[in-house]
Amino acid sequence: MKKKQKSYGFLMIILMTLLSVGIASAQDNNQQPQAPCSQPEAAQFDFWLGEWELTWPGGQAGTPADQQGKGSNKIEKLLGSCVVQENFSTGDGSFIGKSWSVYNARTKQWQQTWVDNSGGYLLFTGSYENGKMELRTAAVERAGKTFVSRMVFENINENTLDWNWQRSDDGGETWQDVWNIRYTRKKQS
Repeated sequence: MKKKQKSYGFLMIILMTLLSVGIASAQDNNQQPQAPCSQPEAAQFDFWLGEWELTWPGGQAGTPADQQGKGSNKIEKLLGSCVVQENFSTGDGSFIGKSWSVYNARTKQWQQTWVDNSGGYLLFTGSYENGKMELRTAAVERAGKTFVSRMVFENINENTLDWNWQRSDDGGETWQDVWNIRYTRKKQS
């Protein structure tokens, strides 16, 4: 009986030693854990954060040619600052959309999903380079032609930026403007 007690005691000492070494090792490895989405690229869309007043020329996005189009957009970070959420609305509320953008560290690209109240669903990928954010759709075939669409965020300043929706039917060699929106940051009261 004493031999079993000694063996059991010895096994307990070994087990406790291994356990304490494992805990100490885990603590050493976790002293400075990297927060999800903490890489610098995950902040490339931060210029877009905030509340914005939007304007665009008449004749675009269903706006009568003799009227300036108006809308608003609220952009915020969610889910541990990993997701950029967009909340878009035209001035009269007839067109409402949302998007979610995430930086994919594995592919080194931004990915965005867009949905709206007209049943629209679009997927984009792209990147931020030379002071511009550009996101593109995959090629789509319509009426025998292949189109690629893109949005370009440019002329980015603290309180203004330009957003341009463009389409190409020649594989991206040339682009035609479809919708040009001027963003102006709302004044904080």
